[in-house]
Amino acid sequence: MSGFNRRAVLGGATAAGLLAGGGKVLAAGDPVAPYRTPFKHPELVVGPSQIAGSFDEKSVDCPFVFSANGRFYLTYVGFDGIGYQTALAESHDLVHWSNRRLILERDPASAVTRYNVAMASILRENALESPARLIKVKGRYLGAWHAYPSAGYEEGPAVIGLAWSDDLLHWARGDPILLPQDGAEWERGGLYKPYLIRVGDIYHLYYNAKTTGTSWKEQTGLATSKDLKTWTRHPASPLIRNGPAGSWDDRFASDPVVVEHRGKWGMFYFGLSTDKRARDLLALGSSPTDFAKVPEILVDVGPPGSVDDTYAHKPSVIFHKGDLYHFYCAVSGKWPNEVRGIAVARSRAW
Repeated sequence: MSGFNRRAVLGGATAAGLLAGGGKVLAAGDPVAPYRTPFKHPELVVGPSQIAGSFDEKSVDCPFVFSANGRFYLTYVGFDGIGYQTALAESHDLVHWSNRRLILERDPASAVTRYNVAMASILRENALESPARLIKVKGRYLGAWHAYPSAGYEEGPAVIGLAWSDDLLHWARGDPILLPQDGAEWERGGLYKPYLIRVGDIYHLYYNAKTTGTSWKEQTGLATSKDLKTWTRHPASPLIRNGPAGSWDDRFASDPVVVEHRGKWGMFYFGLSTDKRARDLLALGSSPTDFAKVPEILVDVGPPGSVDDTYAHKPSVIFHKGDLYHFYCAVSGKWPNEVRGIAVARSRAW
């Protein structure tokens, strides 16, 4: 693994008083209230196993929460020092998670997934105030994954593909559907976390991507399809661009999660600033292709000694009994000795 990678740039000292920016800015008012989750659970809800040789020995990352079969589920990726693999956990209360097991493993015989395979989303209902029930396509669950071609932590120009399952435990991975070399300059360095939704008869695949080079930037774009085979990059991409110098997302505007709320649309995403802190942010819009940034932080890094004192990023949300739960990747300490796990904040005090 190289000494300079995506995880390594997500560390450093806090800078206060930064302003969100770049592109359009949300108009006055308070449409943000339904999206706020100011109350953090004080501990990680899923952490690294620290079991030698296990798929999640070193760290866990990239939560995706949903409900199915009368219970809650969380997909996440585990890192074992070689690469990413995708796991599933289950819960009855969204805090205590058990039965952690691999559902999408790397394949040594594949040039695409021999080191990594990270499924970032499964098609689910779009409403913000919903229990995030899954939606089947032709009787099967549909997931979106990305994979990095080299060993190590997010090494090489990653690609995006789809996977299918009958039972959430066994997944058939298809060939890549998006390649970085086919995209614009902003995505030539590799494609990151895909988030899949369906609006009418059109599938929307949001994803972040990076420029080439060492001091790369990440922004968020969109590709659409009617048949899940032919994908067209949206001409307005990147939809969420880096803000100006000193803003919360001047380095990364990444990991989109798109929801619908009362005829409007919201995109949760995380920003990385040159202050080397990552925070979960929000953009709102009147359509699923046009968003304006909200000038506030939804989930910020915590105080020294907290589980997220280095960064709080990579959102996933679910609504339960009148409360919005916002899961995120929480990191404490400094690279390479950080602790990386999954935390949750919600709209009501614990």
